[in-house]
Amino acid sequence: MLQTTRSTLAALVARGVRTCGGALDALRNVSVFACLPVLALALSATLLQGCGFALRGAPNYVFDTVAVTPERSGGVAAELARLLGSRVRPVVTSEGGTPPDAIVEVLNESRQKVVVGVNAAGLVREFELRLAVRFLVRTPKGAVLIEPTDILLERNVSFNEATVLSKETEEVMLNRDMQTDAVQQIVRRLAAIKSLTH
Repeated sequence: MLQTTRSTLAALVARGVRTCGGALDALRNVSVFACLPVLALALSATLLQGCGFALRGAPNYVFDTVAVTPERSGGVAAELARLLGSRVRPVVTSEGGTPPDAIVEVLNESRQKVVVGVNAAGLVREFELRLAVRFLVRTPKGAVLIEPTDILLERNVSFNEATVLSKETEEVMLNRDMQTDAVQQIVRRLAAIKSLTH
């Protein structure tokens, strides 16, 4: 197939095809299957662009600095602080220090593991993992930028006595996934804040 394509193109150059019709006649010998990857890529790009798809860039925040509380407990607060990076400042500043522009307060973070399925013998077959996060965003002067908001996430995990270790690993991964999902939801809400004055 590659040899046919090369020979066809070489023939086009050798003949000096000058008209569009002549070029089309010469290209009829090229295998359709050789062009499919290029056509599929072009079609995909056109469809994605047509539906408004664009890669997500770094979020733009209305604040330059932010505090995340509680500072030393809770996985969501810790991951959010890591994600916000150099913007994070302590809530209480030293004398003469500048307070942060905004404060994200993680009011509550709770995790549950609930039995949702048992077999005929009464043995557990499925659990539901739940993560509930409640947070608000305010300025140091007390102006509320985001009212107290709840994020509730659930993941199901099957259970089998024969694969206890792998199920424990799966459970840890699902809990981490829910935590990351919650942090991403908070970040999107932070990016939606338009003004520091309400």
